[in-house]
Amino acid sequence: MSSSWLRVSPGTRGETDAFPGLDLNHHASVQEATRVLEEESKLATRPQTYLLLDLVTRTLQIKGHGVKLHRLTITAWFAKALHELKGTHRLITRPPILRRKIDPTMAIKQEPISLADMPVEYTLSFSPPLSIDVTPLAEERPFQWFRVKGQTWWRDLKESWSTDRPTAPSPHLNLEVSADQTQFLAWSMVDGMALVIPRPIRNEYQ
Repeated sequence: MSSSWLRVSPGTRGETDAFPGLDLNHHASVQEATRVLEEESKLATRPQTYLLLDLVTRTLQIKGHGVKLHRLTITAWFAKALHELKGTHRLITRPPILRRKIDPTMAIKQEPISLADMPVEYTLSFSPPLSIDVTPLAEERPFQWFRVKGQTWWRDLKESWSTDRPTAPSPHLNLEVSADQTQFLAWSMVDGMALVIPRPIRNEYQ
């Protein structure tokens, strides 16, 4: 796969299989499925929740002890340098949250923060290097959608002009998700949260 952007939009693939792209006669597919199972088996023994991002079925699962706690549907995704994904990634930058001030003169109890306070578009940074732009759907939040697309275009343009670009570009993803789900994801993120991404192996993604 080249480092150019790749777009995948909704299709008709089934989402019932754990590895819908698995071809038992294809060595790379079996190897990738084994890698994901090994990564998940390690994470399932720990008390912290983790993320499983399946780009083939366009789903993002929040899991704990190997059990699916919540499932988000990805409407479309874009990828750059997907072949550079390595192992389990750990969250190092959480979504920014604008915290409300509590009014001490009010008699009713005021929650310091709620789901409604979560941002609808943001960038998540992970280690090893990986960045993910989470974007609301254009029909829901056109201003935020166009702003993120503009930022992505400008970032790519600066990288193309740079004379000190790294030999291996860092992977970058853009996920388009409904606005309420972007807020739920932001609400669910914790420092050091693990992320596993089964890399698409099928020819149409390579």
